[in-house]
Amino acid sequence: MSEMKFDEAMKRIEEIVNDLEKGELPLEQALERFEEAIRLAKVCQAKLEDARERISKLVREGEAFKLEPFEGGESRDDSKITRV
Repeated sequence: MSEMKFDEAMKRIEEIVNDLEKGELPLEQALERFEEAIRLAKVCQAKLEDARERISKLVREGEAFKLEPFEGGESRDDSKITRV
């Protein structure tokens, strides 16, 4: 499952949520789907963390590459970054 693409995993999670929200599944099937969704969420989290690390490595300051923590969702001051 870890080889699944992020978009595929998210789509499957959405399908599971839709199925669970209908409330038509027997309890055992609902639990199995819920467990699957949790596993898929962990896959997505790992892929997001990998992307965050890759973005951090690509941040450039001056002529040298500098690792900088990813600040998800927050605005930053781009005036400190030298464009190439």
